Amino acid sequence: MIRLASWIVGSLVIAALAAWMISLPGTLTLEVMGYRVQPRLGAAVFMFIIVAVVVIFVWAIVGRIISAPRVMARRGRERRREQGVEALGDAMIALQAGDPARARALAREAQARLPSNAAAKLLEARADLALGDMPAAREHYRALIASDKTALAALTGLYDQARAQHRPQAALTFARKALSLAPASFWASEAVFNDLAQRGQWAEAVAMVNVERASSREDRGRKRRRQAVIETARARETETSQPLSALEHALTALRLLPNFVPAALIAARIHINRGETRKAISLLRRIWRATGHPDIAALYRHAQPGASAVDRLKRLGEIIETPPPHRAAGMALAHAAIDAYDWAQARNALAPFVGPDATQGVASLMAKIEEGQNGDQGKAREWLARAVRAPRDPAWTADGIVSDEWEPVSPVTGRLDAFEWKVPMIAIVTAPPRIGEALTAQSPTQAALPLAPAQNPT
Repeated sequence: MIRLASWIVGSLVIAALAAWMISLPGTLTLEVMGYRVQPRLGAAVFMFIIVAVVVIFVWAIVGRIISAPRVMARRGRERRREQGVEALGDAMIALQAGDPARARALAREAQARLPSNAAAKLLEARADLALGDMPAAREHYRALIASDKTALAALTGLYDQARAQHRPQAALTFARKALSLAPASFWASEAVFNDLAQRGQWAEAVAMVNVERASSREDRGRKRRRQAVIETARARETETSQPLSALEHALTALRLLPNFVPAALIAARIHINRGETRKAISLLRRIWRATGHPDIAALYRHAQPGASAVDRLKRLGEIIETPPPHRAAGMALAHAAIDAYDWAQARNALAPFVGPDATQGVASLMAKIEEGQNGDQGKAREWLARAVRAPRDPAWTADGIVSDEWEPVSPVTGRLDAFEWKVPMIAIVTAPPRIGEALTAQSPTQAALPLAPAQNPT
């Protein structure tokens, strides 16, 4: 309704202007080739406007005719571009749907219609890689490296290809190149960092972690843990050869992760070997209260070199109350009591944990108690038979491997911080112990410091 009213008002205004223009007084004399015309001024203006409109209309028609080839060419290019974009999208969908052959054909079609489009070339390389056509994929990726726009994406593809072909050195080369182009590239930095960790290049690894940006709380926690693990690895590596340096690295790790058991064990062992028993005891007490880890209790028991088995049992009683608050405490106390031939205390320490859910460690210790206290071979065999079927005790576990002590990287995958203190889910081959290596050339009493694993406390 408003539009109709506006049209009527506009028409009236135009009609009024035309009438006013025609009614203008005066005449206009036009003389062309001997012909003279003297229209009224308003009619002359009106005729001039009509002629101008006709000229503009004719010029527009002539312009369209002249520009028709150019317009048709532009529309052809736009149509080819639309077809190329559609083919590129279909190729991406086909690749994600698991049809790399169709994806490669569509990518080639898109590249024919979009010759300057880098995405089509990259998608064709990805399709080649998915089809297992490694030479073609390599050629495509190498061609894309020449462009700054596609270099990082091409290096990513070459890295994936090298890993698929089990060429770790080539993959690492591509990761290092990508890291030099884009320092914030996550996959490249992870690849280079993992290689440093696997080769034990801890100084370079911690330098990489130190420059990492940690914006969120989770990122900051992850960064601190990585730094602590690397510092502990450095301490573990130099514990025997450079104990002061190792102590510094272990204490640095504890400042980053105050309750990190592997770092605390290394620091305490170094304190003990240096005769700083009070520092070792203070540290071990704090970590025991925070974690209740059996390795801490075992080292605490041996904190005083030359102490007798009875003295070690008394010392352990300083941090473990009776009855023991948890299974790890009870097993540690029972182990010390067995060494001191205090069979009654050993039995009392395990009493809360000998029910149906008794673990292998508890059953093995009970077998020792039965044999040592009463000489009852029958009951000892019963406990040993029960130990075979009993649940396992927690141990340092990583990627299907159980180790007698913590290690910084997994021996299977080379992943940093892979070992966790948990109950193994399946029967696993135990990794060879390495704690004894850290105590080479020490006194016989100090050499007794290696910790017994929880799954084999005897």
